[in-house]
Amino acid sequence: MTTHFITAEIDIHENPSELQKAIEAELKKQGEPLRWAITSVDQEQEIAKVEAVVTKVEGEN
Repeated sequence: MTTHFITAEIDIHENPSELQKAIEAELKKQGEPLRWAITSVDQEQEIAKVEAVVTKVEGEN
């Protein structure tokens, strides 16, 4: 198992109450999220930048 630092851009057009689920779903594409934080928001484009630490089992894509 390895840990990776990743960044992701999340569309925030969604309902704000669903934002956490959207972030976690996007991060799970990269591995199992350990922790994450929204580090910036582009209000014009409605995109949130998320930085996260995820774990991956060796051999997974």
